[in-house]
Amino acid sequence: MTTQKITIEPVTRIEGHAKVTIHLTPEGNVDRAYLHVNEFRGFEKFCEGRMVFEMPTITPRICGICPVSHHLAAAKAGDEVYGSPPPRPAQLLRELMHMGQIIQSHGMHFFELAGPDLLLGFDADPAIRNVVGLIQTNPELALKAVNLRKYGQEIIHILGGRRIHPVFAVPGGVNKTLKVSERDTILAGLDEVISAIQLGIQIFKGWAEKNREDIDKFAVFPTGYLGLVKAGNTLELFDGDVRLIDSSGKQLELFDGRKYLDYIAEHVESWSYLKFPYYKKLGYPAGVYRVGPLGRLNASDRIATPLADAELREFKALNSGKPVENTLYYHYARLIEALYAAENVRVLCEDPDILSTDILNTRQNFQGEGVGVIEAPRGTLWHHYWANPNGQLKRVNMIVATGNNNWAMSHAVDSVAKTYINGQQIREGLLNRVEAAVRAYDPCLSCSTHAVGQMPITVEMVDDQGNLLKTITR
Repeated sequence: MTTQKITIEPVTRIEGHAKVTIHLTPEGNVDRAYLHVNEFRGFEKFCEGRMVFEMPTITPRICGICPVSHHLAAAKAGDEVYGSPPPRPAQLLRELMHMGQIIQSHGMHFFELAGPDLLLGFDADPAIRNVVGLIQTNPELALKAVNLRKYGQEIIHILGGRRIHPVFAVPGGVNKTLKVSERDTILAGLDEVISAIQLGIQIFKGWAEKNREDIDKFAVFPTGYLGLVKAGNTLELFDGDVRLIDSSGKQLELFDGRKYLDYIAEHVESWSYLKFPYYKKLGYPAGVYRVGPLGRLNASDRIATPLADAELREFKALNSGKPVENTLYYHYARLIEALYAAENVRVLCEDPDILSTDILNTRQNFQGEGVGVIEAPRGTLWHHYWANPNGQLKRVNMIVATGNNNWAMSHAVDSVAKTYINGQQIREGLLNRVEAAVRAYDPCLSCSTHAVGQMPITVEMVDDQGNLLKTITR
């Protein structure tokens, strides 16, 4: 009895490199589908020996899509190592940069990466199912999408001097004040941004109404949900406590994110370089959870800004107040968070302290260890540093947003493959749905891939006909 294997490589419209293998039975049904993260990054290891104060400029190079998240997490870890808490104006400025990051990243994902599937169709011709096809189909919408990303990038540029890999946050605060003219520039474009995000929400709702059948069978499964919150379980993206709920909505934990090692462990599978985090008390895989927009909205009870809070109430009603399990609702949750970030830009810019020159704490009470926690666009991000008394790093640990979602992405791939591929002729559109299961999580695989132990190498020898002659593995 022989089995067949379908390989999708690369998975498109994501950041980083991955492939999917779908193993079929002789009858053409799916036996098992795997998401293979086949990229290796060694940042945890080669940062050893560097100085703590260098990390806010080194770690953004992990990723060009969400460098701000690593920049700020590294600075927050540095605050802890040096025992140098930032003044309030510096915290406001850091948060403002982070809101720019959320707006540009979420906006890009919905319109440019997920948009071709939602707006042109899962079964559209691959030649047009891309951002170029989107521009040709609806140039006015495409322009709004580009301007949305441009706005978020401009906030980062104003504060950090560049649109990627900013030089801004340092242990103890930030290195630049915000001018009145710069604040006014940010505020001037805000109404248009909010309008564009609300248009995106209406587009998604219209699509969801027409595609209810797909939503209700597309990778719908229970997990835990994890994210930062403030008092009253209010959604928090910059600085709060970590809340973990189970699949029924019951709170399992509410803890200081700096103590993550008491609650989170990581599992390793042979078929992926990306580790699988889980909640220690339930073990693996019972303790798996989801992060990112869907995880955060499920873990939150309210949002501090009015427009986003009204959308959150509609989101909660999708499953009668219980956690929303449908993978495709990640797109809706992402837009709600973008709306909150835009509203929060106004709140931050109208705070008088944001124009203060008190932006750096130069006093130090060296601790030697620090943890920085932040909600990256894709989910909860931890940077953990251990340093010598001279500030040189002895050890670095990172649990990155996409890593937290690894089990969920892998399970979604398997679930979607089994739902849509069942013995009939395999069309490209069916395989695209499998890719879309990964795409819904907006993974950043460059950020999240690490390896335990030796980096494996596989060499395959083939003849001129393409026949495999020998495989050597080290």
